[in-house]
Amino acid sequence: MARHGTGGRWRLHAALMASVGLLAPGAWADEARATCAATLSGRRVVVRPEARAFVSPELDRLVRLGMAGKLEVELTLVRRRALWFDARLDNARVTQVLAFTRTGYLLDGRPLPGGVATLELERVAWMLDAPPEPGERFVVQVEVRLQVVTAASLGRVAAWLTQGAPAGTEPADRSGLTGTLLRSVAEDLARGASARCDVLRSP
Repeated sequence: MARHGTGGRWRLHAALMASVGLLAPGAWADEARATCAATLSGRRVVVRPEARAFVSPELDRLVRLGMAGKLEVELTLVRRRALWFDARLDNARVTQVLAFTRTGYLLDGRPLPGGVATLELERVAWMLDAPPEPGERFVVQVEVRLQVVTAASLGRVAAWLTQGAPAGTEPADRSGLTGTLLRSVAEDLARGASARCDVLRSP
């Protein structure tokens, strides 16, 4: 029985590796980076975030095979305060979908003729409650995360690839260990980065 369980886990692990085609060392050479530019005009703050080098060769392969990438962006507007903690003023969350079609890459349906090396993400705008004082300073914190596959989608692929496994081995294999393995592989195929930029006043 122990041998059957071990064999089942090995088959599931091999199926997961086959389904995602894990990369050889060096495929993650380009480090994912997030950047942003923020401007203040009157009471309006506009932020233009970007995600750079987020689509690794492996993620590119998966998206080209038909999987969609989910870009989650969180932005926080902060007022700087001397001699005290900074004050968090507002927060925004944006989710965008990266896909590939015959015509090329799309971000929320918008064509990306320049490719995916630099992704210009959705702009975010806030309105301050009152006009800022001349000496007030603001910054924006940006968190970006891209995930192409989830543990659930990997589980479906693995289940399909392991069809025909000896009866009686699946229940033991689909245990907490399996869930941990699926989550681990999914996390390996996610990329994230953060950035912080000063809010510049318009001339």
